[in-house]
Amino acid sequence: MMSVLANKKISNGNRRKFTIYMKKYWTLYLMLLLPITFFIVFKYIPMTYIQIAFKEYNITKSVWEMDWSDPLFKYFGKAFSNRDFLYALRNTIFLNLLDLAVGFPAPIILAIILNELPFRRFKRLTQTVAYMPHFLSWIIISGLAMQMFAPTSGFVNILLTNMGYGTVPFLTKPLYWVVTYVLLGVWQSMGWNSIIYLAAITSINPEWYEAASVDGAGRLRKIWYITLPSLKPTIVTMLIMNLGRILGSEFDRPYSLSNSMVTDVSNVIATYVYTNGVRGLQFSLTTAVGLFQSVVCVIFLFAANAIAKKMGERGVW
Repeated sequence: MMSVLANKKISNGNRRKFTIYMKKYWTLYLMLLLPITFFIVFKYIPMTYIQIAFKEYNITKSVWEMDWSDPLFKYFGKAFSNRDFLYALRNTIFLNLLDLAVGFPAPIILAIILNELPFRRFKRLTQTVAYMPHFLSWIIISGLAMQMFAPTSGFVNILLTNMGYGTVPFLTKPLYWVVTYVLLGVWQSMGWNSIIYLAAITSINPEWYEAASVDGAGRLRKIWYITLPSLKPTIVTMLIMNLGRILGSEFDRPYSLSNSMVTDVSNVIATYVYTNGVRGLQFSLTTAVGLFQSVVCVIFLFAANAIAKKMGERGVW
């Protein structure tokens, strides 16, 4: 009898705490309702159409009425027997690895340099100039690239010709196109991504730098022994998120910079899906490709997070 009364008192106490808590924070939950609704309507409900990858697509039927493909993984096998898809898969991995190798350290280096600048006005001006490319669409950037790097009429090649050098095929030869593609990506995203690292640097205790100065440490030693170790958790988290996108591919960047002379290296999964799915009306095939891409990205994300935890870092979750 006593235990029953005790349980009732505990449950009544929990209800009171919950009521008090909700009275205090109900506005926050009300604000949270809108993003939750957004994700349900635009992210989770569309996931029901993943089953198109396992069905014979018919535009006259709903996704629930379509016939299952025979065999079930027919379109996955069809994708991996398609030479264009294999080339797109290779290009996606190759370009993303180059982006990771070249583009990932760039915002870290920029953030450290900006933090070390002694003149505040110059620092703010540099930050503003570095952030601006992020707000340009890739259509605009591709137009600028054509004006700058076109084989005969581009500003850079005209300058090289006037200096007595030969023209450089920045956008027409595969090797030069890949270098241009990667460097334009670094230029577009470096300034914006450095914001995260600058925010992490501001949280470092300034007394550590003062103690290092007293011990005779120079600027480079402070960066190596204080700034970089303090940035390590942020760097690991960002690296995990980037590894999770290693098989992902944005559409506008390769599509806008591509041309018929570099399709061997510029055709990635996103452009393959557009060409074969939207224009070629092979919706089952391209849904299978998209599902494969998403599953591999999730596997990379979990693997990178697990490795980070084994190395003593917190990981993403």
